[in-house]
Amino acid sequence: MRKTPGNELALPVPKPGKGQQRWLHDALRQMILRGSLAPGIRLPATRDLSRQYGLARGTVASVYEQLAAEGYVAGAVGRGTFVAGELPENMQAGLRPLWRAAPQASSLPKSRLGHMLAASPFPLAALPPATPFRPAVPDLRAFPTAVWARVAAGRLRRSRPDWLQDGDPLGYVPLRREIAGYAGSARGIACSFGQVAIFTSVQQALDVCSRLLLEPGECAWIEEPGYPGARRVLAAAGADLVHIPVDNDGLVVAHGIRAAPNARLAYVTPARQSPTGVPLSAARRQALLEWAHRAGAALVEDDYDGEYRFSGRPLAALKSIDHDDRVIFLGSFSKLLFPALRIAYAVLPASLVEAVTGALSLVTRQTSSVLQVLLHEFIADGHFGRHIRRMRLKYRERAEALQSAAKRYWQGALLLPEIEAGLDVAARLTPDGNDRALAKAGAAQRLELRPLSAYAARESQAITGFLLGFAPFSPEEIDAGARQVARLLEHVPC
Repeated sequence: MRKTPGNELALPVPKPGKGQQRWLHDALRQMILRGSLAPGIRLPATRDLSRQYGLARGTVASVYEQLAAEGYVAGAVGRGTFVAGELPENMQAGLRPLWRAAPQASSLPKSRLGHMLAASPFPLAALPPATPFRPAVPDLRAFPTAVWARVAAGRLRRSRPDWLQDGDPLGYVPLRREIAGYAGSARGIACSFGQVAIFTSVQQALDVCSRLLLEPGECAWIEEPGYPGARRVLAAAGADLVHIPVDNDGLVVAHGIRAAPNARLAYVTPARQSPTGVPLSAARRQALLEWAHRAGAALVEDDYDGEYRFSGRPLAALKSIDHDDRVIFLGSFSKLLFPALRIAYAVLPASLVEAVTGALSLVTRQTSSVLQVLLHEFIADGHFGRHIRRMRLKYRERAEALQSAAKRYWQGALLLPEIEAGLDVAARLTPDGNDRALAKAGAAQRLELRPLSAYAARESQAITGFLLGFAPFSPEEIDAGARQVARLLEHVPC
């Protein structure tokens, strides 16, 4: 596809004594070589460029002809003049054009917190389609794209001018009403829409809330092993992280009280601990809430995939028994629908609503209103509920397929617990092995094995194994991937 620049070109100021034609030729040539005008881009018409800079149209036409003769541009009758795909100097010198060059290291110094912020544990480029066993992703092939497109088309046809202006920093009110209702019915949380704030991700919500609540150097509890994304966000906010061990009942609250009784915040994944998958027991939940009340601390509850429970009663959220209004409940539609939606939400304590409103108004202004409107329509028309129910059945079938494959192929090598919920499961290496080396070897065979050891901040607390995703893969893909893993475990030294 041919590209067109803006209506005007920002050319350098002419130097005294330099003729107009020479100046224009050198300016355009340098813009092409620097990459300011990329290959394939269409130059302004001679009429437009001559009017912009007060030049004779014939002067501009002569410069275009000269650049074409030198190989910098190419003209097409009736279509215009375009920057050439190959540039003479670069071919002769064996150099790539600047627009293709690898980015150079910046000489600008970063702050201490800046280094933490830049150390993202997430991919820094777009991911290819998922292969077994990528965790933490839904089945995008099963998303009802035709229904979403129909909802979008119908809603956009009824769009109004007020969609085009700034909205509420906390988000589109009808969507927040739907989320408040859903939080009440599905997670047991009694809240008003006024306590619901829309974010682009749980990461963003945690970032904003931690900066509002923590002074640099104040203590924050975090699970060990635990979610690396939360660990990095809290560290970048200046928190002094206190790593609290996890056992079969979840976070060991008593250890946290001994280690840092006056911590200002605790980040927890009580529905399904990340990465072990164990739920926080009822006794531990009560102990955590009592500690937060005594310490005057905030609790951040990350409910990252609590909707997908395959057996037993649905677990009520920690916030549903929070009578002191200290829990910030975080949820996301990225794992429920599709990651590109980029809509998450927080159910806030009433005392934090005003501060979050101001912070969002300052740092993001608001999340895309158009996407919020479409998501609201999708939920209000019942499509969201039907999709969740359908995917819960599908994911249960796939969890069973993974457990069957593990029994057939991994006996004595990988220990898989019963899968009761979620999109993935923590499989332990038995005996302990080098999960990072195995993951690297698996990547060469297009296996995505996320090491469990990467979830620990301290080596002494690391568990070895893999976080295995099953949600995006058919039973046949799961079986084939499990056979590949079995061969890997046989032939790659741990």
